[in-house]
Amino acid sequence: MQTHFTPEDLEKPHIKEADRVLRSCVHCGFCNATCPTYQLLGDERDGPRGRIYLIKELLESRDDDDQVTAETRLHLDRCLTCRNCGTTCPSGVEYHKLLDIGRAEIERRVPRKASDRALRYGLRKALVEPKRFQALLKLGQTFKPLVPGALRSKMPPAPVDAGRRPDHRPHSRQMLILEGCVQPGLSPNTNAATARVLDRLGIGLTPVSEAGCCGAIDFHLNAQDDGRARMRANIDAWWPHIDAGCEAIVQTASGCGAFVKEYGEMLADDPAYADKAARVSALAKDLVEVLRDEQLDDLATSETRKLAFHCPCTLQHAQKLGGAVESVLGRLGFALTPVADAHLCCGSAGTYSITQPELATELRDNKLDALEAGQPETIVTANIGCQTHLAGAGRTPVRHWIEIVDEALR
Repeated sequence: MQTHFTPEDLEKPHIKEADRVLRSCVHCGFCNATCPTYQLLGDERDGPRGRIYLIKELLESRDDDDQVTAETRLHLDRCLTCRNCGTTCPSGVEYHKLLDIGRAEIERRVPRKASDRALRYGLRKALVEPKRFQALLKLGQTFKPLVPGALRSKMPPAPVDAGRRPDHRPHSRQMLILEGCVQPGLSPNTNAATARVLDRLGIGLTPVSEAGCCGAIDFHLNAQDDGRARMRANIDAWWPHIDAGCEAIVQTASGCGAFVKEYGEMLADDPAYADKAARVSALAKDLVEVLRDEQLDDLATSETRKLAFHCPCTLQHAQKLGGAVESVLGRLGFALTPVADAHLCCGSAGTYSITQPELATELRDNKLDALEAGQPETIVTANIGCQTHLAGAGRTPVRHWIEIVDEALR
């Protein structure tokens, strides 16, 4: 794609990066074939190729250009950031990086209306602090009939009891675990089950209380500086354990895992943190990466429950781990039903199910139809956002896959 940035423009790091990404696009449109929002809406501006053109026009225009309007932001907001287009693209266009640049620029140029700003600020403040989120969640569950309709449908029931985590034992192998911000409130059993299963494999897990939200929520709601601040705080919290020789930093939510694996890129220009961030990203592992490399013979089960696995976009497109969980579950003896269009997003996409509820609901219902076609007893997934979003329909039960493994072993 041809660009028209001035030499002065290209001295700006974000414009230089955008120019690199834009020039790798060859307009082929393969991306639209696998874009969930393009499939639903049929609007070129709601597919990756159209959004690339919108971002190009935005970045090449001047601040006083009256052609830059909130309509541009509407189409950028509708993007799920699922990265399906990146998996499809034959030219390797790093669309998600361009999208981050475009969203930050439109945010600077065209202020949102007060109600939108309040919603996004509220989401950032409510979701990223575990104790605050758990208190709000408990309050919402207690007074669910009084919660506004759009949020009432997002209000989950009381979670599965987490049971007891293994006592800290001096295993020779030690890993850190990112507890997450909403998962401890919505599904505390996920990390507890992880600790029990890894304990059977001789791996100890250490939670680091000083480590908080991975930063993805702030970053993807266009509070990118706040997101980077959270990255730095987590690096500081983990660093003494890294110095002490921890083997890996485990994430049980694939959304967090995808983000932590990009700390190195996102802090590459920070002289104080670039090397540490790269080290953290190298140590970051999704839970399935730990289990797939282990001898699992001693964990084999006689489980007969039929499962359908929903592979989150952050697992298959961002982390390139499509098929990994299915392989581990198969090695452990679980029967999995086939799922059509498994590459498509379920509509959760972080806070998308709240900021774009109509599109998110349509995508969720389509995904559930595909997952339920084989009549599974339980749907399993690898990301708390997808789990909560799919479960919100009140259809087939939805759990994290490690919980089902832990139950079978017990």
